[in-house]
Amino acid sequence: MVNKSINMQNYIRWFLGIAIIGLAVYGNLYFSQEALLYRVLGVIAVSVLGLFVLSTTLEGKESLKIILESRTEIRRVVWPTRTETIQTVLIVVVAIIVCALLLWGLDSLFGWATAKLLG
Repeated sequence: MVNKSINMQNYIRWFLGIAIIGLAVYGNLYFSQEALLYRVLGVIAVSVLGLFVLSTTLEGKESLKIILESRTEIRRVVWPTRTETIQTVLIVVVAIIVCALLLWGLDSLFGWATAKLLG
């Protein structure tokens, strides 16, 4: 019985959180004559409230836990040096140019062949 009550509270929080975010979208449309800055601030404030309500659900708590764990994992990543990044970018740019020239050549060849074939 306790598990069913917790499950129902979770559904109510989901409904309430999504309804609050929907209210932010509707409020943006309803107040379309107001200044853009005020509408953006209002949407952000109401959406943050909705996200806070959603973070109190079971899935929201798990999502927050995953986000915090991913931040610690990002700190462990060994990022490439500036030289490695520049070299990789240059390799990709050269490969794109070669592919573009190849496709341009094939397109020209097929266009020429089609024009000769059809007269």
